[in-house]
Amino acid sequence: MATPVTSTAAARAARVRLMILDVDGVLTDGQLCYGGHGEVLKTFNVRDGHGIKLLREAGVEVAILTARKSEIVAVRARELGIERVLQGASDKLAGFEQLLAATLVSADNCGYIGDDWPDLPVLARAGFAATVADAADEVKAIAHWIAPQPGGRGAVRALAEFIVRAQGKFDELLTKHRAGVARA
Repeated sequence: MATPVTSTAAARAARVRLMILDVDGVLTDGQLCYGGHGEVLKTFNVRDGHGIKLLREAGVEVAILTARKSEIVAVRARELGIERVLQGASDKLAGFEQLLAATLVSADNCGYIGDDWPDLPVLARAGFAATVADAADEVKAIAHWIAPQPGGRGAVRALAEFIVRAQGKFDELLTKHRAGVARA
């Protein structure tokens, strides 16, 4: 079960204009599979992809910030319409600041979801800090919201629903989807 919705977490989520996602352990389950020619394979959850589309429909820009570099991540981001993808950012806080500057969004209006120690500086700076059910305990300790699912298993979809509910846009989006007129 997700962390109980507190007025503080909901108020923070209501302000999110930019949601930044980590990849390994958040959009994926954190496993790296290597093919016979050394290529890295990753598995993405389609429900997480739909959650990203919901955020975009609600007017929340989505970006990716990851320490690893992978063409697979670039391909998935393009499929989902994510234009801001910062890969190879071993200093995630510097990457976070770069994304804020590029989007002109303040840290208070930015959300970040991460799962492990390299994410701690960004989670501490973001206005809305989120994590996944199987995150490191130290990450859970500072998160404003914890998904009921582990990374790569629908956690980003749950996050998207939490944000659009906090922003009062859930019913409107659901109505559009029921009518078949929604577009990301």
